[in-house]
Amino acid sequence: MHIHILGICGTFMGGLAALAREAGHRVTGCDAGVYPPMSDQLRALGIELIEGYGADQLALKPDMFVVGNVVSRARLPDGAPKFPLMEAILDAGAAYTSGPQWLAEHVLQGRHVLAVAGTHGKTTTTSMLAWILEQAGLQPGFLVGGVPLDFGVSARLGAATASAAAPALAGRAPFVIEADEYDTAFFDKRSKFVHYRPRTAILNNLEFDHADIFDDLAAIEQQFHHLVRTVPAQGRLVVQGAEPSLQRVLERGCWSDVAFFGAEGSHWQAHGDHGNFEVMRNGEAVGRVDWALSGAHNQCNALAAIAAADHVGVPPAQAAQALSAFRNVRRRMETRGQVKTAGQPITVYDDFAHHPTAIHTTLQGLRRQLDRQGRTSERILAIFEPRSNTMKLGTMAALLPDSLEDADLAFCHTAGLEWDAAAALAPLGARAQTAGDIDTLVAQVRAAAMPGDHLVCMSNGGFGGVHGKLLQALATAA
Repeated sequence: MHIHILGICGTFMGGLAALAREAGHRVTGCDAGVYPPMSDQLRALGIELIEGYGADQLALKPDMFVVGNVVSRARLPDGAPKFPLMEAILDAGAAYTSGPQWLAEHVLQGRHVLAVAGTHGKTTTTSMLAWILEQAGLQPGFLVGGVPLDFGVSARLGAATASAAAPALAGRAPFVIEADEYDTAFFDKRSKFVHYRPRTAILNNLEFDHADIFDDLAAIEQQFHHLVRTVPAQGRLVVQGAEPSLQRVLERGCWSDVAFFGAEGSHWQAHGDHGNFEVMRNGEAVGRVDWALSGAHNQCNALAAIAAADHVGVPPAQAAQALSAFRNVRRRMETRGQVKTAGQPITVYDDFAHHPTAIHTTLQGLRRQLDRQGRTSERILAIFEPRSNTMKLGTMAALLPDSLEDADLAFCHTAGLEWDAAAALAPLGARAQTAGDIDTLVAQVRAAAMPGDHLVCMSNGGFGGVHGKLLQALATAA
């Protein structure tokens, strides 16, 4: 089958492209404004990328056009369609489907799907779970919204059949997938995850996000309950016990086994420091995780992954041991480089945080890590762009000052915003600066940076290559 993917460089659609190519399909695709790491991964796989959404791509005559949710029926100010290829597909009556639907029909059918849902931590937790199953010899397939360092790719098919040594799989080969609540396509407004039909589902957390498609938290809770409805009676829901929103989801109806984690009284808990802790199941120590990751959020992610792996027969002690060697995901507090100075080096990090809660969690995790190491005098500089659809609308602008409380200084890239970032950050006083372009932002940071500083760049996009520009500017100034 020849599939042509519209929006191929998104993390989900890029992973789908890799799976289709591995399965032997011919894959081509198009996108606009592409950036690494997905574009690099696709080119390495030999997948032809076409810039833009020109109607002339209809001449490729694929068996199926697979449409990403970036595509819409929107029109430009002059009245021309923003996605002329989609208009041509509709006019020609050509075959098209959504990415999640294609995945469900061609990859997930007959697999034991382990889905990881939640507002935050999906990519990291999905990667943890895939790594645990890999270390247990189960050769899982996976699709992750990022590139796990332990695998080097965002997606793979995995073993075609289940290991005989894993009777809990009942002959179904495992497939771990990041289960996004964002809508499927312009013609299918259900959340992506309702297509996946998991037998094991993690509900990691749930708060308001995606203000461009959801009116309120209740609307998202409804979609999460649609996911709960698809889990069979023999399945398992692994649920964060401290989330009132998830309790409301379950109160609407639940037909599967539920394992709670995180909160006091939950089936699965952690005792100890975030970097070195015992895993407790029903009050009994069943494993220990000793790793380099920081933050309470990663500790909870670990509990969720261990509880999900337990459902397919991986002993908790073995799962915990696997996580002790887990190397995280690209763009999750990934060190992009250091600049030597007369004193301590300046370190530049890349992180995917874009929601205020994620920004707060990222900075808090780094602050606590530095405090534990006795490095309390070292400063954190938060450099971020509110790039997601929700943040561009300004829905959560008022939450930004509190989310930045662990940063000594904050620098906001304001290009494309429909609200006044300087006014929103005014409670931070002189600790916050804004810039409308990357060069000005880099100059601001360069002027403020001191030896020993930690520069955390946060965005869900390419951020104009700010990481490399900062390293170059700082090296010149050193």
